[in-house]
Amino acid sequence: MEPVIDIRGLRHAYKTHIAVAGVTFTVNPQSIHGFVGPNGAGKTTTLKVLATLLKPQMGSVGVFGRDIVRDRTEVRRKIGYMPDHFSMYRQMTVFEYLDFFGAAYGLSQGQRDKIIGDVLALTDMAGRKNDFIQGLSRGMQQRVSLARVLVHDPDLLLLDEPASGLDPRARIELMEILQELKRLGKTIFISSHILSELAELCDSVTILDRGAVKYTGSMRGLISNNGTDDAYAFTLTAEHPQIVEALNSIPGVKSVQQSAPGEPRYSVTFDKEHLTPNMLLSAALTSGAQIVSFTEDVKHLNQAFMDLTEPGVRPE
Repeated sequence: MEPVIDIRGLRHAYKTHIAVAGVTFTVNPQSIHGFVGPNGAGKTTTLKVLATLLKPQMGSVGVFGRDIVRDRTEVRRKIGYMPDHFSMYRQMTVFEYLDFFGAAYGLSQGQRDKIIGDVLALTDMAGRKNDFIQGLSRGMQQRVSLARVLVHDPDLLLLDEPASGLDPRARIELMEILQELKRLGKTIFISSHILSELAELCDSVTILDRGAVKYTGSMRGLISNNGTDDAYAFTLTAEHPQIVEALNSIPGVKSVQQSAPGEPRYSVTFDKEHLTPNMLLSAALTSGAQIVSFTEDVKHLNQAFMDLTEPGVRPE
């Protein structure tokens, strides 16, 4: 299966500052790939190269098997790029804004009318199509920006911090839209500096720090890369001390911790070479615990990220 994105030895510098230093990774088709790293890691530079806005100074970058420099026009027709700080024609209505970009891509009026209706329905903005952009909230403007990216029906979406500045509900709704786009066959490359935000959304992830790749692969592999321990969290209907004793009695369990006194949430760390999550779940149920949720512990994922990246601000 040919990768949608194939980056080999990418390097880019601004005068003496090396933003990206020999980056190599691939992204599979019809996946959601997280591109994660601290501020200043080189994420936006890499995205701009993928979007054909910057030429790679060294290395090769392929999109759908096309070279982004030699085949720039063909690549641009297959990608949709949504930058972190997007500019919008605020004096236009939502429909006028999308219609303008549809025309710029050479779509006929009939084609534009249909696809604009489709993308407005997908982003739940059909009822606001005649509203002026300047009167929309940040979250709604973000939806319009995403709709604009979809107007020419690209196969690859490049999204730079798309959830930045959104309230919790708007973030959840945006993630639901992205999952629907994946189901429609799109490949989504999404940049963020918050790993836990993408944990349940992404199939795979690349972690970038100080211009270099620290990890690339599956989200599960990221946890596996962090030693032999794994961690899961139980949320119960009420505090249940018996779960601590039940889990601690299992060979291979390293620790069981309550999140806070009185809180019905417990985190268990265990040796994944000898135990499975199903074994822990069975023991918890046997203890009489009334379980609301049983999920991978996000704190453990964050620890993997911290272990892979360096502290402090990247020097110029």
